[in-house]
Amino acid sequence: MRIIDFRSDTITQPTPSMRQAMAQAEVGDDVFGDDPTVNRLEEMAADRLGKEAGLFVASGTMANLVSLLTHCGRGDEVILGDQAHIFFYEQGGTAALGGIHSRTVPNQPDGRLLPDDIEAAIRPDNIHFPRTRVIALENTHNRCNGNPLDADYMQYVGELAHSHGLKVHVDGARIFNAAVALGKEASELVSHADSVSCCLSKGLAAPVGSVVCGSRDFIAEARRNRKVIGGGMRQAGVLAAAGIVSLTEMVDRLTDDHANARKLAEGLTNMDGLSVDPECVKTNIVFFEVTRGLNAEALAEQLDAAGVRVLPLGQYQLRAVTHYHLTSDDIQYALGVFGKVLS
Repeated sequence: MRIIDFRSDTITQPTPSMRQAMAQAEVGDDVFGDDPTVNRLEEMAADRLGKEAGLFVASGTMANLVSLLTHCGRGDEVILGDQAHIFFYEQGGTAALGGIHSRTVPNQPDGRLLPDDIEAAIRPDNIHFPRTRVIALENTHNRCNGNPLDADYMQYVGELAHSHGLKVHVDGARIFNAAVALGKEASELVSHADSVSCCLSKGLAAPVGSVVCGSRDFIAEARRNRKVIGGGMRQAGVLAAAGIVSLTEMVDRLTDDHANARKLAEGLTNMDGLSVDPECVKTNIVFFEVTRGLNAEALAEQLDAAGVRVLPLGQYQLRAVTHYHLTSDDIQYALGVFGKVLS
């Protein structure tokens, strides 16, 4: 059976050039700092994101945890959106492992946090309160239609944070999707951030890994935090080699994923029983809702049986994510399956 898998861009498998680079990677012991391929990836990612240094970690969740452990002490507070991946999908790791308190403010439909909400959440200096240390943004925003946050907004929040003596961390799991969608360099979007994480294993198709970037002093401390949570890797150049291909070969082609997502959304608008707004689709994530008949879980099961995999996220909401392995022809084929199942 032909399978079209929209569940996530994390299901991408290494490209042929990645497999070749992994097989030929020069390696060393990364904990000792002598894996040349890891070092090259970290330098390359830092350069692409306009930061002084980088740190290769195993996952996006680890990247965010290491970053917040570095910015905050036990009992300190992070301000973040109530739909943020850090808050929603990372098992409360900042609290469980770092004793860091989360203060949520509402995400707007486009993923932004309103500046007035941010400012109102900043704690005054009072012994009754935790100390606010950092504001966390997400770009693109997963649960808010994969929306990219533009450079002006990112700069405004950065300046607001710094005026209060706070740091800014950007969960940039899909920061290159944001950059491509906005026609900007990724470094422009995070120029006022003190740290940024970038995932290599989503749209960029590497098998494993993320990179945290920031100042040299920040990364030196983050490296200690990576070690304490078990993230010190040895001959990790085998993995980093694929990440180098991600940064050199896979960024520009993200436009194809965005075009395919828009094509999917436009096709689904014509389906009786579904609701989707193509104008909300800015990158590679499409949210849609069931409006009659089946609930989301049941529709996902029927689609799966017909070879199309989507992710149910609520009673009636589903998500589809386009990626490297999906072509325009795959989108057209999947729309045909949707039509048959819905009828």
